[in-house]
Amino acid sequence: MSTNASSVDPLAALGALPGVSDSVDAVRKAVDRVYGHRVMRRRSTEVTSEAALRGARASAALSGADWALEEVRRRTDFGVEGEARTVGAALRLTAEAGQLLSIWRQSPLRVLARLHLVAASGAGEDETVGRPRLAGETVDEPLIEAALPDADEVNGRLDGLAELIIAGSSAPALVTAAVVHGELLALRPFGTYNGLVARAAERIVLIGSGLDPKSICPAEVGHAEQGRAAYVAAFEGYLSGTPAGMAAWIAHCGRSVELGVRESTAVCEALQRGAA
Repeated sequence: MSTNASSVDPLAALGALPGVSDSVDAVRKAVDRVYGHRVMRRRSTEVTSEAALRGARASAALSGADWALEEVRRRTDFGVEGEARTVGAALRLTAEAGQLLSIWRQSPLRVLARLHLVAASGAGEDETVGRPRLAGETVDEPLIEAALPDADEVNGRLDGLAELIIAGSSAPALVTAAVVHGELLALRPFGTYNGLVARAAERIVLIGSGLDPKSICPAEVGHAEQGRAAYVAAFEGYLSGTPAGMAAWIAHCGRSVELGVRESTAVCEALQRGAA
């Protein structure tokens, strides 16, 4: 997506694409239903905590560390290598996301740098951590195999994305979240953990927009539940830049939020029965 700021609101234009309003409406109705659950009146903090855990597990699964939920819940040592490090990074990012909302609105690039620092915690004195990659630096991203934009393009498009966020938009939260997620996957601005950072940024937009203020609708769960192949196929629609491709990506992200709602609704039901 071209993110050059202008008098035209490109995010709002995406919201007008055929089928997108249906996705937006479906998400809003699903979110309203779970927020209206009787458990949310008394035990919303518990639902938020469980949604964070499940969202982190799902995001790690998309990045190649597909651990059972109970294994993630049980473990305390996530190490500095392999799958354990990926799961630990996802957990740290989910915990950090809610602390960055006010900064995101004024300086999204600072937030992205912070997210990468948090994800790569324990990487020692690696000078690539927390900054966009430079020319010639490699990227380790296990799921996304699309062509990698060069460093100059990354910087230009990151600046454009930041300008859009700071300027604000009349677009629905789902559209903005999907574009932030898709653009970060397309750019892969950091040497590592780009998928985890992109999904954490999507979470920040959904929370900060007011769509999911208590962070109980983990879109990461839905992305993982639909499967890695479906995730990549939908992302290829984003990369195409065509109206149909962009609408398909937004719809995929919307369905992911709906599935996250279903997950948290199940948590609410379990809490109501006294089973969680």
